Amino acid sequence: MAKAIHMMVRVLNEERSVAFYSGAFGLEIADRYDFADFTLVYLRNAEADFELELTVNKGRKDPYELGNGYGHFAVAVEDLEATRARIAELGYFPKDIKQMVFEDKPFGRFFFIEDPDGYKIEVLEKGGRFR
Repeated sequence: MAKAIHMMVRVLNEERSVAFYSGAFGLEIADRYDFADFTLVYLRNAEADFELELTVNKGRKDPYELGNGYGHFAVAVEDLEATRARIAELGYFPKDIKQMVFEDKPFGRFFFIEDPDGYKIEVLEKGGRFR
């Protein structure tokens, strides 16, 4: 059986991205590997083994074009309102909280935020299938 272990995004500025993911979601550097042409930074927290891999290509000056193929990275939190307020207090710009309904029943509550490189992150309230 395969086990999901990480997701990778390319970022322009390592320090800015690490600060965002640490401040917003409590992800800390688990490992960092500095190669000649790029650096790999693996972020995680005590909630899960799954990691976010930041790839920083050295010498890159222009932002990445995300295109129309990227969807989003998702995290689950206990208190959606408090998390949204805390992230906003850090100076980031979370979107409004939304409610999904499926077959006339609540399915999930969430908001989106974008990281410094424009990647979308969905923040879901824990419950149901989102744990």
